[in-house]
Amino acid sequence: MQIHKIADNYSVSGQITPADVPTIKAAGFNTIMCNRPDGESFGQPGSDMIKKAAEDLGMKFYYVPQGHSGISMNTLADFRKVIAEGEPVFAYCRSGNRCAMLWNAAHS
Repeated sequence: MQIHKIADNYSVSGQITPADVPTIKAAGFNTIMCNRPDGESFGQPGSDMIKKAAEDLGMKFYYVPQGHSGISMNTLADFRKVIAEGEPVFAYCRSGNRCAMLWNAAHS
């Protein structure tokens, strides 16, 4: 897992597993946001698995999926709500690119 810092309170990564969650917590994050739709590819861990691992460690988890068809206004609004909480957010998708795209769209 490679963590890419986009801003002081926002970092992104490609797909994670439940086993990565303690490392994310140890890196100072208390919020995880999934921007990858469940079932996008075979063998992908479901967001429910990551959510459980996060909540077991007292972390917040948000499911804000972004498909390949473009950013919807609802997705962007949900994304902004998570970021507005002000806590450092660790976001993931397949490669991290959609997470970065959402950040850029929310701040343009």
